[in-house]
Amino acid sequence: MNLLRAASFISILTLASRITGLMREQMQAGMFGAGAMSDAFLVAFRIPNMLRRLFAEGAFSQAFVPVLAATHAKEGEQATHALIDAVATVLLWALVLTCVVGVVGAPVLVWLLGSGMPEQGQEASVVMTRWMFPYIGCMSMVALSSGILNTWKRFLVPAATPVLLNLSVLAAGWFLTPYVERWGYPGIYSMAVGVMLGGILQLAIQIPVLRRIGVVPRLGLTPGRLREAGAYPGVGQVLKQMGPALLGVGVAQLSLLINTQISSHIAVGATSWLNYADRLMEFPMALLGVALGAVLTPQLSAAQAKGDGAQYSEMLDWGLRMVLLFGLPCAAALLLFADPLVAVLYHRKAFAASDVLQTGRAVMGWGVGLLGLLAVKVLAPGFYARQETRTPVRIAIAVLALTQLLNLVFVPLFGVAGLALSIGVGAMVNAFWLMRGLRKLGSYTPSPGWLKFSLKVFLASAALGALLQQLAWRIDWIALGASEGKRALAMAACLGAAALVYFSLLALMGLRLRQFMQRG
Repeated sequence: MNLLRAASFISILTLASRITGLMREQMQAGMFGAGAMSDAFLVAFRIPNMLRRLFAEGAFSQAFVPVLAATHAKEGEQATHALIDAVATVLLWALVLTCVVGVVGAPVLVWLLGSGMPEQGQEASVVMTRWMFPYIGCMSMVALSSGILNTWKRFLVPAATPVLLNLSVLAAGWFLTPYVERWGYPGIYSMAVGVMLGGILQLAIQIPVLRRIGVVPRLGLTPGRLREAGAYPGVGQVLKQMGPALLGVGVAQLSLLINTQISSHIAVGATSWLNYADRLMEFPMALLGVALGAVLTPQLSAAQAKGDGAQYSEMLDWGLRMVLLFGLPCAAALLLFADPLVAVLYHRKAFAASDVLQTGRAVMGWGVGLLGLLAVKVLAPGFYARQETRTPVRIAIAVLALTQLLNLVFVPLFGVAGLALSIGVGAMVNAFWLMRGLRKLGSYTPSPGWLKFSLKVFLASAALGALLQQLAWRIDWIALGASEGKRALAMAACLGAAALVYFSLLALMGLRLRQFMQRG
């Protein structure tokens, strides 16, 4: 299997998701700005989204995909189908219970994440949390489906599915907001309706593809079927792996919870600034980190099941080179071109010039740690594919403690940008420790040529960064907002020129993308 082609395919589909996600954020920024109601929605949406990352795409996927891939490789179709049915049954029952508890406990959850919001904002956030909480149920079942489809090397639907959420929220925001306001509710409630509709659509689109490959899970809807599913050996193996993984992902989500709480006390709108900055960071994370993680996890698991240590190490090496090759220029852009990016994407209507400045500072904080965040997406699967989850958990706990210590230093100095900077520095430390752990296990040995490769990428990235910094200084991106078309064209020209400089210099130094086509 050509890993670069598969990762590129996922990246293209994920790009569509991130573009529509950006359109969603632009709509929110333009219609609701960075105020109390915007903060209320973001806190409410963060609760099911945090649980989605915790239970669905996080700990569950990290535990389920390696077990599924190993079962599929070693035991054949019948055992694999039995595992899928049993896991799906247990997951369904757990989700029903989680959703009931979440809806009832919404006031407590909102207080835990945003106690610094004004009373009106907290009340609105509780209502929207209750409307959106069943989204976690839909997305957890989508994560189950995505794990199955990625193992069967069907990458299209899992990568394209998130577009449906963004399109649903966009449609609800544009068309429902006037009606919601006419009925006496805050207009931003329409966004919550869109989230729930998007979750249902994302789940519905999985079924035809699963049916086509003959692996639609058979759900046990009675207590007896639940007991049978819980007793299945593969379920116990998944739960055993999920425990440490849950702790590891939970640590990351606890960090997010703490940062959301802190941002709600910094200033009105601070939660929104951090969220809009996060959207810019998510572009390279999605295009590279998510794609690499989706491609590498099942392939690493299969290599581990076959005992092919050389291929295992080579795939990790390939992933890390891709992180440096594409991640470093993106980090340079976030650090040196932050304000222009924010201005072009968000500066209109209710989103003021002061919001651009604050969001831009947070973007720069993310830029510091982007390489670490991306590297973790490659290095963590190196442990999970071996079904070794304790080391990443121990590292995650240590990084959480470090991040909060850094918050004590950075937040008083830099405000909301300090929160992003703390996470970025913590991610770099996380990646370093994961790398050292894989080296000690003997799972990863760097291939020859890293020094020469790194030097070429650093030189090309330095040239890209110098160009973008000059363009950021010489063009008044706020004033250009008077003509949206001119500002968008200027941005496209600047980014195109930067990309041309970067890849041309790499080519002159003898580094070409086709060199990566044969790996994996």
